[in-house]
Amino acid sequence: MAPIMSFEQMWRDLRPVGKSGTSGGYHRPAFGAAERECAAWFEEECLRRDLSTSRDGNGNVVAWWTRQPPADHQRPASGGIVTGSHLDSVPEGGAYDGPLGVLSGFAAVDLLRDRGFLPSKPIGVASFVEEEGSRFGVACLGSRLMTGAFSAERATELRDEAGTFLPDAMAAHGLEPTLGRSDLLDGVECFVELHVEQGRDLVGRDAAIGVASAIWPHGRYRFDFAGEANHAGTTRMEDRHDPVLTYAMTALAANKQARLSGSRTTFGRVDVHPNATNAVPSHVTAWMDARAETSQELESMVSEIERLASERAGRDGTSVRMGVESISAAVTFEPGLARRIATQDEGRDWPIIATMAGHDAGVISEAGVSTAMLFVRNPTGVSHSPEEFAELADCEAGVVALADTLQRLAS
Repeated sequence: MAPIMSFEQMWRDLRPVGKSGTSGGYHRPAFGAAERECAAWFEEECLRRDLSTSRDGNGNVVAWWTRQPPADHQRPASGGIVTGSHLDSVPEGGAYDGPLGVLSGFAAVDLLRDRGFLPSKPIGVASFVEEEGSRFGVACLGSRLMTGAFSAERATELRDEAGTFLPDAMAAHGLEPTLGRSDLLDGVECFVELHVEQGRDLVGRDAAIGVASAIWPHGRYRFDFAGEANHAGTTRMEDRHDPVLTYAMTALAANKQARLSGSRTTFGRVDVHPNATNAVPSHVTAWMDARAETSQELESMVSEIERLASERAGRDGTSVRMGVESISAAVTFEPGLARRIATQDEGRDWPIIATMAGHDAGVISEAGVSTAMLFVRNPTGVSHSPEEFAELADCEAGVVALADTLQRLAS
């Protein structure tokens, strides 16, 4: 099958998995039925191409194309060039975030084979688990565990909203969890992740493809607001100790601080107790995502938000406690590699742009592997939503760009 046709067929096969029939959004939580169906699809595509696979005890998998295939479940000794992304999604997510990078990896291998190219270095297509952190609360959990950036001890204690522990969720689908650092990418020379752009920078530049320069630092923070439960009808407004008010003013303060500094804050998840219409709540738990251009700016902004929340709690007769769930440091991709990938023979180089979104590529870069990212234009600029989109022609351009990059690096 022609490489572009193979991309279209893979897209038709994978696109319905985990898709809502009403909203059109996707729900593929890590180690859930839909995400495991995607994992099975990945294995089928490996078999179709006669690619050997290696996997670790965290659920990550790499499919290898080499001149001399290693034994199945074994990684090549050294020097590999790896691409790939993830197959899980946020609740009501888009179709492209993650899967586009995995599909493009397979299609790029098809294109290189169609060209008659034989890699001097092993080429791998990777699928990492729980990149979104939407089930167990830690972004890029699979790659963090693989690189040792997140400890096995902490991972063992992770639970989803239903109370299911991570190892149990894995075992429920026949996996044998051995959480912690693995050798899956040891000896890999370079990792290149292709991803749909999460923004409209490339639209403004009239470019189908971009190359990443950096990832903004970002963190996830948990706020616990405690108050006093009471009757919604009989309790005078001035007698209330309502934690929802403290939360609401904190969310407004976070919005203001982000706007003032050109940064980003979002309270995207809130839990109210007892969650009754006719009761003043006793407790609110809210999770904030915050991002800034530098680590110092991020720390300063979050500190100011925490201060303003505490001041408001004092006025409301409530209390607030903030905890850090995860922080991803700023990532600067190797400039020389980015320029090498962005330089095109026909004269019009791809633009090099920063991104505010976190990716497995950032974690792998932090682990000391030479890393780069390619972006495919998103005309809507929307991501983590059913409106996320990329034109087929741009996706095909992404396959060609990725194949060209892999050929340069694996020659």
